[in-house]
This record gives sequence, C-alpha cells and structure tokens, in this order.
Amino acid sequence: MSDTALASANGRKKTMSDEEGPLISVIIPTYNYAHLLPRALDSVLVQWVPWVELIVVNDGSTDETGPLLAGYAARHRGLVVIDQANAGAAAARNRGLRQARGCYALLLDADDELLPHALQALRATIARHPEAGTVLGGQISVHPDGRERIRGPTRVPSASPLQLSERYLLQKRIAISHGCALFRRDFLLHRPYPENLRGGEDIPVFVHMLISGPVVTTDAALARIHKHRDSLRHDRGDEEARAQLLVEEVFAGLPPECQPLRRRYAAQRYLSLFRTAVQSGDRLAAKRYFGAAWRLHRLQVLRWSYLRKAARLFFQ
Repeated sequence: MSDTALASANGRKKTMSDEEGPLISVIIPTYNYAHLLPRALDSVLVQWVPWVELIVVNDGSTDETGPLLAGYAARHRGLVVIDQANAGAAAARNRGLRQARGCYALLLDADDELLPHALQALRATIARHPEAGTVLGGQISVHPDGRERIRGPTRVPSASPLQLSERYLLQKRIAISHGCALFRRDFLLHRPYPENLRGGEDIPVFVHMLISGPVVTTDAALARIHKHRDSLRHDRGDEEARAQLLVEEVFAGLPPECQPLRRRYAAQRYLSLFRTAVQSGDRLAAKRYFGAAWRLHRLQVLRWSYLRKAARLFFQ
C-alpha cells in the first residue's frame, strides 16, 4: 500500500514522513483501572507503528495507575501520558482529543483491548475510503461468564441526516461502540463529549458523527469489548433530570431537519426510565414515566414490550 494513498482530514494527501503528525491517535481514558489497563496498553503497543499515536489520560486515579503509567512511559518512548484531576470520562476523552495530533481518533476504554492487526485494517480502510468520517468495524463481545460473541459492523446506508438520526436514536438499527470505531478527529472537536452528562455522553457524539460525513465499514474485528454491569445504569438518583439533559444535548448538535424527532426521542428516554422503574419494583415512578412517554409521543409507546409491562402495572 502506498503511503500517498492516505489522505489527511482536510483532503490533502498525507505521507508517513509528514511532520504534521500521525494518522491515527489511540486515546485511552482511565480511572482506577490499574488492574486492567496493561491489557489495553499492550494490545496497542504490540502493533505500534510510526503512524500511530498512543495517549493515555489518567483521570485522577487513586489506585496504582500513576506508577503503572510511569513505568510504561519509561519503557516506551513516545507514549503520551496526561494527568488531570478527576472530571469524568467525557472530560478525559476531550482532553485526549485536544492533545492528539492524528487525523483520526480511536477511543479505547481502559478495560477493553484492540485485536491484533486492528490498526493495519483501519489504515487499509482509510486508504480505500479517504472520504470517510467514521469507520465501523467488528468486535468480540466478552461476557462476564466468559462467553464470547463475534459481532459484525453495522452497514450504514447513504441517507439524510433525519433518516440516519432516526435509525440510530429510535430504531436502534445502527450500533456504534468505542474501541471498534474510528472517527475523524476534527469532527469530534466540533462536537466534544458533553461533560455535564453522567452516562450516555457518547450518544450525542455518535449521532453527530453519523450525519457529519460518510460512514464506511471494515469486516475486520477490531476489539474485544468486555461487558460488565454498568453501575450508572442502576443509579436512579436524578434519573429524570439526567434523561432530560441527554435529550437537550443530543438535539443541541443536530440540524433543524432533525428537530421533529425530539419529542419522540424524549418519549423513548421516558420509556427507558419506565423499564428501569419496573425492574426496580417502583410502581409509582413507573406509572409516572409511562404517562410522560404517552403524552409526548403515543406511537413510540405502542410497542408490545412496553404495553405488556404497562398492562401488568396498571391492571394487576
């Protein structure tokens, strides 16, 4: 593959000898993951090449992350370590993106790992599709009991921003995950991760990326994604305010043609709260959330899975 086949984010052809910086920046935000971070770091370092940049943002960890990273930095010249006071995953990702020099960025969670040859597969895909704003690849999902499942990338058709937003936000027909997605960094800088959100901060960014440029895929599996219980998902404090804030953030970054989806998406967020309340046995909150979703957009509520739960709730 010729290096001159690779294009920079502004469309000018880029060679690996350019002083402008690397092609891909791998950014790993981490907070108190010293026991798992070596797995993520090693998965990148084993395939580290001159056109790849590796940045780790230590988000105020209180475990052994600091000494661990110091040891890695001493052994691997060029590894960039950024220390900051604890500010959350969104702030850590944004800090890494601002510091990065690559045309493209891959955000890898500290408890996940890249698969061998993932970076070469991404480089080849960019060479074939220099117009790409997003590259989606496959993944191996690893469940807590050790079960593994190979998942291919979502094929994203050419469509209007409205159609793409609907497919991602409401129909759930487009799947995007950190670790197996590559993004143009300048697009991410235009829509940083919302630092005021506690959970779900990737949703406004992912929908922005979908409508900002062509989305292409590679059949290669890029990462092993380790599934685990999300404690935030079970933290119900201020859950309604957080859901409303998420809706605000999502639609703050979407063009006018997508705004008609707002009430429907708000209804969907209330349905998610309804489902969580049902699972928690909070019948009063479940009834309130279902009623709010019904008032916002009745068609979004008319799905059998929700109606069945509501029937049990109201008539038993």
